[in-house]
Amino acid sequence: MTAISLPDGASAPLVRLLGDLTAGRKAALARAVSMVEDGRPGSDLLLGALHPLVGRARRIGLTGPPGAGKSTLVAELVKLLRTQGLTVGVVAVDPTSPFSGGALLGDRVRMESVALDPGVFIRSMATRGSLGGLAATTREVCDVLDAFGLDRILIETVGVGQSELDIARTADTSLVVLVPESGDAIQTLKAGLMEIADVFVVNKADRPGADRLRTDIEMMLGLRGGSAMQNAPAHHGIDLKSLTTPHSSRVAAADDSADKWTPAVLRSCGSTGEGLPELLAALDRHFAYLERSGELAVRRRARLRERVKDVVFQRLARRLWGDAATNAWIDDQIAGLAEGRTTPYVVADALLRRSGTLMTGEPA
Repeated sequence: MTAISLPDGASAPLVRLLGDLTAGRKAALARAVSMVEDGRPGSDLLLGALHPLVGRARRIGLTGPPGAGKSTLVAELVKLLRTQGLTVGVVAVDPTSPFSGGALLGDRVRMESVALDPGVFIRSMATRGSLGGLAATTREVCDVLDAFGLDRILIETVGVGQSELDIARTADTSLVVLVPESGDAIQTLKAGLMEIADVFVVNKADRPGADRLRTDIEMMLGLRGGSAMQNAPAHHGIDLKSLTTPHSSRVAAADDSADKWTPAVLRSCGSTGEGLPELLAALDRHFAYLERSGELAVRRRARLRERVKDVVFQRLARRLWGDAATNAWIDDQIAGLAEGRTTPYVVADALLRRSGTLMTGEPA
């Protein structure tokens, strides 16, 4: 690992932690991830010190409905990547119980077969109420794994629907995992989950209906562009006339173009390893396309922009809602709101006007 520049004001424990990270110690990586995940004091300095090292790892997001076999698929992909001599980080997100506040973190249990590999680092994270399919600090944790020098980072979301699509802003490549039973819900999925995929895989393909679902997905990709009945390729470059040709031929033809990417639609069986080499090859082809087309730089710049916006939002929220005077002022407005003498919008504008110094000054 490249030497890390020590930030001004770094405490002695943080200096030791950064030194251990530089030495490539996995125990230090675990401590750094915990520090960032929990938002402990000094986590901003840690992330700032690591930022120059971020951007070397490929980030692959896996999402899809609950029960699609994402964890099993991740474990098998990890095994294949390790045979190539690549180091792998896995961030598996589990939903937090709205009642107890806890999370089972069962994804890690399903990855037990690769958990002890010294070239693999697995972190389970609870959503802690965050929407979007990821935990609030998933991107920051991925940055730590990236800076540590891991070659691939696999990010598994909670089971998602249409609105939980943060993975598209977090990963370089988004892999949507479906199962034959997803066929009945394909119309619902297409408006949200279907639109973020760079690669589709129909998992548990030994079940009836797998090939039909794969064809349905390809049809949806063509129809989505509104040109399925014309002679021109649809939004994703799929010509529906080509559906009469073998699937492998369609994928190969799409991969030759430098200015567009047609999402590959593959089949797999995570429990047996069927289709996993082809899936990994499709992920590699997509990354090659991103580099060749310049889309990789576009996506990563957009990710950095989102990170800046997120940090601003978090710091403003912390400064505002952590200020006793601000909260007391809001309490004084409640009576007027309840009686209809003012509105939430008027109060919000007044709050912004009176909080300028608080928002631009140093946090308490």
